[in-house]
Amino acid sequence: MRIPATQWAAWLSDPRTAERYRSKVYRTSLKHGCWFWIAGISSTGHGSFRAASLPGRSRRGTVPAHLFGYQAAYGVIPRLGWSSDSPTVCHTCDNHSCQQPAHLRLGNPAENRAEWAARRRTPGSPLADLRGPAGRSRAIGTAIRAGLANGETEPEIIRRIHLAANAGQPLGLW
Repeated sequence: MRIPATQWAAWLSDPRTAERYRSKVYRTSLKHGCWFWIAGISSTGHGSFRAASLPGRSRRGTVPAHLFGYQAAYGVIPRLGWSSDSPTVCHTCDNHSCQQPAHLRLGNPAENRAEWAARRRTPGSPLADLRGPAGRSRAIGTAIRAGLANGETEPEIIRRIHLAANAGQPLGLW
């Protein structure tokens, strides 16, 4: 993302933009639980957030939701994405649509790839999901939206999340 720090600061300080972001995040009361993105999902499984409609071609102003959320919680990351060793926001929980600030940390692209390679074959890991990260994120978002539409309680929605997440796990032999 080649978005200047001044632009990030403007988006993050706009109460309407911040409220639109928050309205697309499902937060549970679980102390260490993920906060899932329930709106548009990119091909990588990350939330896609339209922070602003900027003039020009394509979808300028659309950013990864976890990037917006991280900076909303911890402040603007200077010169994000301007070089190959720039900081990147990494998910410690491995759920690509997670917005929980406690599950996000700064790293670099090499660290992020190494962590992915080390954990993608771990049984039960979100990275082992047979649907891929986008399929997993979309399934969880759909489950949450269905629960909300039905007026379900938080425990019922959490059960939906677990069912949706486990549906893509490979079958074990034991």
